[in-house]
Amino acid sequence: MKNAVIGFPRVGKLRELKFASEKYFRGEITKENLDDAAKGLRKEHWQLQRSAGIDYISSNDFSFYDGMLDMAVLLGTVPEEYRKLGFDEQDTYFAMARGYQGEKGDVKAFAMKKWFNTNYHYMVPELGKDIQIKLSGSKPFDEYEEAKELGIETKPVIIGAFTFLKLAKYNGGKTAADFAGQAAEAYRDILDKLNELGTRWVQFDEPALVTDLSEEDIKLFAAMYGAILKNKSNVKVLLQTYFGDVRDCYRDIIALEFDGIGLDFVEGKKTAELLKTNGFPDNKILFAGVTNGKNIWKCDYKKTLDLLSEIRKQAEHVVISASCSLLHVPYTLENETKLEADVKKHFAFAKEKLRELHELSIIAESDGFEAFAEYNNNRKVFELERLYKDKEVQANVEALSEDDFRRKTDRKEREQIQKKAFGLPLLPATTIGSFPQTREVKKNRSSYRKGETDKEAYDRQVFAFIEECIRKQEELGLDVLVHGEYERNDMVEFFGENLAGYVFTEKAWVQSYGTRCVKPPIIFGDVKRIRPITVNYSVYAQSLTNKPVKGMLTGPVTILNWSFPREDISLREMAYQIGIAIRDEVCDLEKAGIRIIQIDEAALKEKLPIRKNDWYREYLDWTIPAFRLCHSRVKPETQIHTHMCYSEFDEIVKDIDNMDADVISFEASRSKLTIIDALKENNFETEVGPGVYDIHSPRIPTVEEIVRALQKMLEKIDKNKLWVNPDCGLKTRGMPETEASLKNLVKAAEIVRNQL
Repeated sequence: MKNAVIGFPRVGKLRELKFASEKYFRGEITKENLDDAAKGLRKEHWQLQRSAGIDYISSNDFSFYDGMLDMAVLLGTVPEEYRKLGFDEQDTYFAMARGYQGEKGDVKAFAMKKWFNTNYHYMVPELGKDIQIKLSGSKPFDEYEEAKELGIETKPVIIGAFTFLKLAKYNGGKTAADFAGQAAEAYRDILDKLNELGTRWVQFDEPALVTDLSEEDIKLFAAMYGAILKNKSNVKVLLQTYFGDVRDCYRDIIALEFDGIGLDFVEGKKTAELLKTNGFPDNKILFAGVTNGKNIWKCDYKKTLDLLSEIRKQAEHVVISASCSLLHVPYTLENETKLEADVKKHFAFAKEKLRELHELSIIAESDGFEAFAEYNNNRKVFELERLYKDKEVQANVEALSEDDFRRKTDRKEREQIQKKAFGLPLLPATTIGSFPQTREVKKNRSSYRKGETDKEAYDRQVFAFIEECIRKQEELGLDVLVHGEYERNDMVEFFGENLAGYVFTEKAWVQSYGTRCVKPPIIFGDVKRIRPITVNYSVYAQSLTNKPVKGMLTGPVTILNWSFPREDISLREMAYQIGIAIRDEVCDLEKAGIRIIQIDEAALKEKLPIRKNDWYREYLDWTIPAFRLCHSRVKPETQIHTHMCYSEFDEIVKDIDNMDADVISFEASRSKLTIIDALKENNFETEVGPGVYDIHSPRIPTVEEIVRALQKMLEKIDKNKLWVNPDCGLKTRGMPETEASLKNLVKAAEIVRNQL
């Protein structure tokens, strides 16, 4: 049996692409240096897969920033405002990704959204009346030939026409249907070019097919691919789906002229049933996603081989693959020198998953699995008791009652109490939480981690950073301050380090967007708080000023969603365990005199099921209560904030209101403030701070543009409920641009406040 990889991590074993790209942005290396670094990574990744015994290796899964942005360039859908900058293709690409502000102009970055139910972010193409879809680039062809020169045959990976149109943003009254004909022609041109190159297989990624589809969607998909596949010549076409099942269009898919169809048997609840009920064509190859491409646990060979056995009863030709691209897991376990052997043996990162696919493809062809040492070694791992269990934690979750999820005072009464207690002006100005992680901040943390600095000296330096941060915010004129979060490396890993039940990695980085990588901690057992986590830092910050300083915490759903979770208990139970731990921290902050506490739920929507029928019974029925669990015991005078970013929240606005926070800040500027319409339509009761500028772009917003944003917000948000803040935390920005941006933010708030 052959095996395949849908996609491989692109940033490198040690984030080489991130560091090379950032050096290029700073002007420290040339474009040629950057291209050489990228070429080296591609070569390494292809050769690694070949040596691991992978039969179908992907190309064009590499990207300098994002695959959807790559497709926008390949299809010529670059808006005129970016073309007018006069840059070459590479710098135009980065202007769309990051924005640009300089002598050639001033443009904002493309909007950024979560890639289905993952923590990866994609750039949203913009299609309007001045855009024509037409094959305009050569990236997939160049990279295919690059691999071919190394003696490696690959299948180029192309985001499919349907998914590209479904995820794009439209203006000028245009819809996906208006571009369907152009898209079909462009994709036919792609196939023609691949035929010229002698390509054997091409992979069209269509994850949008696992979403709820209307009849119009299915007709659009079928019509486009009917045209794309007509006279496709020699190149074989693999339709690759992932993140769920294709229950709405399975029959339509198998009726089309695809040579291979990739289905997800891990997250696809109905995939096996669809196969059994409808069969699978003998003239097509089933690429069966049977190993988990999103989590880091070792594959259970017995369960997987049993599943493959059932699949092969329905499909004559089967290729083994992971459930999705390995982009969503770290590169390799080989970098982890500090994990205990008894812990490490339970994990498989991207490189190790290659070995699993190869071993499974060999064992699956045998009548006696026990004859293979690889199978027997795998069984030994799964027969072990591996998790840290805590009966007290389990009992605390079991004892939760309705009162643990409800504040004693209703929102309207709390609002009046808090306005009197804080005496804040109209449009209070604040930030989301973190301040720039300067070289000095990183050096202090690194010295402590390496043992070069003890805890006392480390904290002394952190307190110095906090004092400087408070003074700077007072100078700028912000109304509600933050301590800057200099003690934490990451908003999830930092909390995990102070919770029992977690294990941590050294270099298990995963790309979140562009050059931004995260290192998710791993939930290895029952979770509880070991000690107070943030109290001393928040108390010190508050002692420096008469203005309120927010205590900064990460919420249970975000901690869970940005960790690699266990697979032996429910997400609900893990969220409640974490929620109780955060509740303990909230209560300690309140006792210590912290009057405003922000519990960030940036990733609230991240694991929202793709199918709407599953939203409440499988997700919102425990995520909203998990947040309420954290703050149910605080006094009415204590103001609870939360923050959310880079997701489409319109459809769950009422559920967000039901979180019963006092203030919610949203990412809004990249999505052009569309959230405010949903707030108005749903009579949103919580005070709200839609972000007035994008912190992920290295440009400084003008006073005028922030004023315009606030005026637009005030058309639909009560002036007594509106806060002024950036989109997100400021840790990735430099200090000079942060100061300039916040200065303009405060000035804009003053102007609009005076107008009111």
